[in-house]
Amino acid sequence: MLTERFSPRYLDLDAWPTSEMLAAMYEGQLYAAAAVREALGAITEAVDAAVSALRRGGRIVYVGAGTSGRIGVQDGAELTPTYGWPAERVIFIMAGGLAALVESVEGAEDDEAAGSQAIVDAEIGPNDVVIGLAASGTTPYTVAAIRAASEAGAVTIAIANNPRAPLLEVARHKILVETGPEVIAGSTRMKAGTAQKIVLNLFSTALMVRLGRVYRGLMVHMRAINIKLKRRAERIVQEVVGCTNDEAAYYVEQAAGDVKTAVLIGLGLTPAEAADLLARHEGNLRAAIQEVAR
Repeated sequence: MLTERFSPRYLDLDAWPTSEMLAAMYEGQLYAAAAVREALGAITEAVDAAVSALRRGGRIVYVGAGTSGRIGVQDGAELTPTYGWPAERVIFIMAGGLAALVESVEGAEDDEAAGSQAIVDAEIGPNDVVIGLAASGTTPYTVAAIRAASEAGAVTIAIANNPRAPLLEVARHKILVETGPEVIAGSTRMKAGTAQKIVLNLFSTALMVRLGRVYRGLMVHMRAINIKLKRRAERIVQEVVGCTNDEAAYYVEQAAGDVKTAVLIGLGLTPAEAADLLARHEGNLRAAIQEVAR
């Protein structure tokens, strides 16, 4: 496995000056980012397949062990506060359970039966999008889980950093990012982990855009549930409607913090009319605004 190989280039890493050591690590991070470019086509196909399933009411499911599992949880946990994605439609399947987020659970990643059973317990089906992450692409727990999810008819996506990895073989959509040997051999939280995070950043953000939760580069599906988000909501409404800050604050209040509704109120609709229009367009603000403009 390339991610486990020792690179002669870093033979004397521990003897280098700190500045040289950091420069080498930094270069590795840049390499990881550049390596993602080759996977853009595969990511595109995965996004399009996932959007179709999620429009049928499916869930986004992250599967992983160790660092890869933690990266998945980090990505998924941001979807609700950032894009208003329903919390009940995000599932985390982590080898060793969620306790493994903060401490190692010995042998958990090798438990194939547990990986398969986790898919059964989550009642995974054809409308679900199941993302398996493993730098090596060989983690038994993750491979077994993705195999079971594929057999259940789910949209399965594998993200791995080694070619010909078993994880890639059992998924419907294969995202390979070849990051090669690490500065510290086998420390896949470095280049491999960075690449995985970039892939998930691209994938989940594109999903939210395609699902109508972004308009003109703005997070219009968020709900203003605290002071920071309320201020952000007001700025978004002000930008889209072209009103004063005080007017935007009033529209957000009338909409109970719902940004899309607030925008439509600012364009002259009542809260009830705004809600009805958004429902007719499946929450797509662009389509709703276009109807108002006609």
